[in-house]
Amino acid sequence: MTFSYTSILGFVAVCAKPRWASVANFHLVLVLLVAAGIYVYRDVYPLTTFTLSPQDSQEGWLIWAKVALVLLAGVVIPLVIPRQYMPFDPKDPQQPNPEQTASILSIAVYKFLDPVVFLAYRVPHLSHTDLPPIPDYDFGKNLRKRSFKELDTFSGAKGDYLFWGLMRVFRREYIFLAVLIIVRVVGSMLSPLAINRLLYVLQSGYEDAIVRPWVWIMFLFLGPVMSAAAIQYYIFINTGTLVRTEGIITQLVFEHALRVRMKAETAESAGKSTDNTAVGTPETASIVEPSPGGSEPSPGGSEGSEDETAREPSTSGGSQKKAKTKGKDEAKKPEGIAAAAAAVQAKASNLVGKINNLVTTDLNNLVDGRDFLFVLLYGPLQVILCMIFLYVILGWSAFVGLAVMIALAPVPGYIAKLLQNVQKERMKKTDARVETVTETMNVLRMIKLFGWERKMGDRLSEKREEELHWLWKRQILGLLNGNINYIIPVAHMIATFVTYTLIMKKELSASIVFSAMALFDLLRDQLFTIFFMIPMFIQAKVSLDRVDEFLKKTELLDSFSESADVLAAMSVPPDAGDDAIGFRDATFSWSNEETSGSLTPSKRNFRLRVEDELLFKKGSINLVIGPTGSGKTSLLMALLGEMHFIPSGPGSWFGLPRARGVAYAAQESWVQNETIRDNILFGAPYDEERYKKVIYQCALTRDLTLFDAGDQTEVGEKGLTLSGGQKARITLARAVYSSAGILLLDDVLAALDVHTSKWIVEKCFKGDLIRGRTVILVTHNVALASSVAHFVVSLSSDGRVLSQGSVSDALAKDQALSAEVAKEEKAMEKAEDEIDATEDPTKPTDESKKVAGKLVVDEEIAVGHVSWSAVKLYLLGMSGNWPALFWSFVMACLIACEFSNTVQTWFLGYWAQQYQTRPAEEVSVPYYLTIYILMLCAAITMYCVGYAFYYVGSIRASRDIHKRLIDSILGTTLRWLDKTPTSRVIARCTQDIRAVDGPIPQNLGGVIEISLTMLLKFAAVVLFTPIFIIPGIVVGVLGGWLGQIYIKAQLSVKREMSNARAPVLGHFGAAVAGLTSIRAYGSQEAFKQESLTRIDRYTKCARMFYNLNRWISFRIEALGALFASCLAAWLVYAQPGSTASNTGFSLTMAVGFSGMILWWVRILNEFEVAGASLERIQQYVSIEQEPKPTQDGVPPAYWPSSGDLKVEKLSARYSLDGPEVLHDLSFEIKAGERVGIVGRTGSGKSSLTLSLLRCIPTTGKVYYDGIPTDSINLDALRSNITIIPQVPELLSGTLRQNLDPFDQYDDATLNDALRHAGLFSLQSSDDEGRITLDTQISSGGGNLSVGQRQILALARAIVRQSKLLILDEATSAIDYETDTIIQKSLRTQLPSDVTIITVAHRLQTIMDADKIMVLDAGRIMEFGAPSELLTNEKGFLRALVDESNDKFTLYAMAHGNAVNS
Repeated sequence: MTFSYTSILGFVAVCAKPRWASVANFHLVLVLLVAAGIYVYRDVYPLTTFTLSPQDSQEGWLIWAKVALVLLAGVVIPLVIPRQYMPFDPKDPQQPNPEQTASILSIAVYKFLDPVVFLAYRVPHLSHTDLPPIPDYDFGKNLRKRSFKELDTFSGAKGDYLFWGLMRVFRREYIFLAVLIIVRVVGSMLSPLAINRLLYVLQSGYEDAIVRPWVWIMFLFLGPVMSAAAIQYYIFINTGTLVRTEGIITQLVFEHALRVRMKAETAESAGKSTDNTAVGTPETASIVEPSPGGSEPSPGGSEGSEDETAREPSTSGGSQKKAKTKGKDEAKKPEGIAAAAAAVQAKASNLVGKINNLVTTDLNNLVDGRDFLFVLLYGPLQVILCMIFLYVILGWSAFVGLAVMIALAPVPGYIAKLLQNVQKERMKKTDARVETVTETMNVLRMIKLFGWERKMGDRLSEKREEELHWLWKRQILGLLNGNINYIIPVAHMIATFVTYTLIMKKELSASIVFSAMALFDLLRDQLFTIFFMIPMFIQAKVSLDRVDEFLKKTELLDSFSESADVLAAMSVPPDAGDDAIGFRDATFSWSNEETSGSLTPSKRNFRLRVEDELLFKKGSINLVIGPTGSGKTSLLMALLGEMHFIPSGPGSWFGLPRARGVAYAAQESWVQNETIRDNILFGAPYDEERYKKVIYQCALTRDLTLFDAGDQTEVGEKGLTLSGGQKARITLARAVYSSAGILLLDDVLAALDVHTSKWIVEKCFKGDLIRGRTVILVTHNVALASSVAHFVVSLSSDGRVLSQGSVSDALAKDQALSAEVAKEEKAMEKAEDEIDATEDPTKPTDESKKVAGKLVVDEEIAVGHVSWSAVKLYLLGMSGNWPALFWSFVMACLIACEFSNTVQTWFLGYWAQQYQTRPAEEVSVPYYLTIYILMLCAAITMYCVGYAFYYVGSIRASRDIHKRLIDSILGTTLRWLDKTPTSRVIARCTQDIRAVDGPIPQNLGGVIEISLTMLLKFAAVVLFTPIFIIPGIVVGVLGGWLGQIYIKAQLSVKREMSNARAPVLGHFGAAVAGLTSIRAYGSQEAFKQESLTRIDRYTKCARMFYNLNRWISFRIEALGALFASCLAAWLVYAQPGSTASNTGFSLTMAVGFSGMILWWVRILNEFEVAGASLERIQQYVSIEQEPKPTQDGVPPAYWPSSGDLKVEKLSARYSLDGPEVLHDLSFEIKAGERVGIVGRTGSGKSSLTLSLLRCIPTTGKVYYDGIPTDSINLDALRSNITIIPQVPELLSGTLRQNLDPFDQYDDATLNDALRHAGLFSLQSSDDEGRITLDTQISSGGGNLSVGQRQILALARAIVRQSKLLILDEATSAIDYETDTIIQKSLRTQLPSDVTIITVAHRLQTIMDADKIMVLDAGRIMEFGAPSELLTNEKGFLRALVDESNDKFTLYAMAHGNAVNS
């Protein structure tokens, strides 16, 4: 009857339409499964017992054929049939991923991953394209569709707490996860049950047995396999959810950020956002600013290395780029306005940092808390089942043990708290070191030019020592914590056994001891899990709150606020026509919160007020001018709708018609991490003719020739390959190239020198691409821009319109502005006299300027395993001068500990066996207990001693490797520094050193410990069952082989995943930094799509990364279970004479051995991943080096007594195989002479200064005060010559620390130096903002103008009392007043025997010099007194002077000097 019904169902399943076929198919499988279950119960189950027999045995062999067929049809076939692909969106089917069509069995054992795994084993590196396609339900757009309706209030979500929204999105997954946890817990109980029953059968014989031993042996295999399948599938679903959550939250925060007002936060509110939840990894928490710290990131959480890109502490201060370009304004503007402007900027940047933090640190914390079911369900369920089982075998004594365990529970909590405090302190010290390292690397050229390498190295070592002190404390506390967590379950076990034997007067037996030990192990695992996870959940909750707060409480643009409709109506001009651009009776603020009266005036929210009407002139250039802090940028922001509009009355309106498009160039130049061309096109179609015009008009033609890849050069993160001026011109080019009819340009000339600014005004603003378009240009450069202005708006410092009309109107009404214009005109005249175009001082000169299109030198990606030499670097670092002694001692301690642990297990069995051979009263419990506790103490002691030694070694290695790395980088050549990005050098000293401090010693210790444990467990098995050496070796080899295959695939996918994560965060970070620009161009949709595309690529790699872990885990756990069950079968059936205790011991060892194979493979893999940091450090330890100091190179104490310089046949090149840049120069300069060096760009002026300091390879001789410089140590030579570069670099800290970094002089000396350098004549003594020794200098000197920095560099030279001073004269970046003071100081304030060599860009500075050297193409064309050189009519100097506008002044200066001398 049943089979007739199944036949009909089968026919329907084949012939009917898909919908009915699937129903019939499901029903058919269900019926066959029930039939199979009935047959198993009737005829198979009785075979597992000693007492029952099959009910249908009379049918003979026919019944077994039926059973086999029913099992095949009802169980096997449904498990192996591929599933039908069901598209997520039936209208948009995609190429299915194997995961979507794999059979149930294939999914359960992850067989569908085999093709990828074995492909990875065959090829050197598995690329992104080799991975299977992403399942359509994981596409970003589909995840968005599925989740936004629950999470995003703008897409219809309820708006309740984010956690509940996420639970609604993933409810199906979490219900299934709960079921899997229950299966896992039940599965994990089968092994202890099987051991108990097997040993019971062995010790009491078969008389009482009902179930046959082979069933328990099967349980030993099925229990772990079922448990493994459940937990692996749990993790499979869970990591899928993790990757989806990462994608969803990233996109959710990104789309919300596009609606957020980038308002400026005042000091009070900025403070609120600083409680950074960064679980501060030093490399991310500190590069910008120290983080308030936290605990180490959790293992198994997201790797730190891939998050560097966008992660920025939410405490980061205002950007300093603006300060650089406006140095001279900032120094002089009133403090109130400066504070307000700084607050405005700080908050916007603060918000960017905060948003970046949400998708890096907070998102990682959030997904780390995904396993809350472990604490809510898994832990309690496991503990309850373990206690029930223990109660069954040990009675109420189990609860005594539990009481001991609960009583001891606060101890690990207390130690964890201590650990957290130590960790916080350690993070602070790490932050301090990273900050010093970062700054050192940023000013490395300066350190080398000043010969400060040794002193900076010592300073870094000092910081490192402080950090290592806390690292040592942390490691010792970690060791203590590990021991406590080990002791608690053992104390539980001892208390239970003591109660059972001494108080309850019961007898121990092997079946009780070994099954109880298995249960205590399970309890210990739960203890570890709970203590490990609770801090993660707390962290996740904090991060979830932060994301939720951002989504619910951040202030949005007016267009997304509740009053959006009303305000939209008011942004349409009532009578001036739809295309009017301007305002009437409008007030704008940066926030819609009411202004608080308690704020001081400088912190009060800035208001822009337009009374009456302000209409910009269409189709022409409109200037917006006014003093710093008057609201010029705010005017553009108000037009763009970025500010909050406060209507003053019914006639209020503001308008910016967007029909013809709007383009915007921000003051903070904004570029994406794309090629230069992509940055300019910004999604617009490529029109070659227009593009070339834009490049020419924006003065980018020469810049592009400096890059090998031209406009295909990648600009890097935040445009790191470009100078400030190049970024500003690319931002301008983007606006000019766009087809927009309205261009809003915010101070685009500020970052440019006078020459380039003039070019932009002449070629671009007067060019055909701007003609007919409406341009609103904010500028400080009134003198320059007034020639193209048709309409000028002048703002006053309180944010009101002062005048509108012509330039002359504006100047008449604003005295300060007219004074500034006059000063600018002087600066322009000064620039006219420059001989050579200004070179960007941060770029290497001459032939070394060429930079490849891909970022500088491609970082080497190691393929395959970590090299032995890199591991050796660490092992030798640990062992110091006595490697054999160190490793012998550590290994001896760990082997003794593991041996003691193994013997303890055997001894418990031996104790239990005594009850079998002797009466219970003869068994002395205290005797056996004492021996057991002594062995336990011995094991713990050896473990502590071994690990303490190991940690001493790891601290030694951390110190040694850090020192070698720093010494290597400080001692390298300038050439190497030119071609290596600073960010990469910093990454070595931060994230790679972090790996040396944490993951590497942890994982290496893990590999050693687990290897020893496995060897001893295996040895114990072989000792009792010698034949098992063969299967043991087979299992070991198979496990190792699977591990090798897995590691090969995993390393490839891990690299691809890191490479795919960085662009997601890079795009996110760049977009958030340029939100205003994106909204101005109306490119939100394009950016959303790009974000989804990048998330898809990351999802594809991340899913594969996590799934590969499932592939290896299932196989190795199954292999281990097979080994343990085979051993059990052998012990029961093939070696029947062995005692229950020995059998129990062997089984416990076998189960322990097989359970550890997986951990061994895993930790080895972790070690390999972390070991990549060792490889990268090793590359940097062996880079090219400058000559090291020697005893012979120490100059005499009196040297140098004069500034005498003699050069003979000096030639130089930038690299040993490069072309010569200086050819056979010979000249002599007497002490006290002032010599000017002139020449056009590329003539070798900078090369000459570098070769005098031996910074580049040279031939020939240079004598300084009679001693050849090549015989003197580099540090001695460079510390006796001072160079003042065009834009001097300064360290962050006080001015005192800059002048005297190593505390060698008193304040009086330093103040004298500042006075002589001319600083005090620049500022009055009653000026509040004046610069003193205690003035804080920001990193790089960003809060000072270039002129002020040059004065400080000159003061530094005076302090150093060098006899030779080289000045690379700053050009038009310095204002006229400062320039005059510097020149005067040089002439009058230096001792008469100081030789000054000036690399001049203007003839006026050096026409009164004692001698002038004219260079051309690396050769000396002329050298002599200026008056002599000018007599040569065909001379080079004469030609340069005759070309100048100030020809007569220059002649007069030269002759005047000749007369004086």
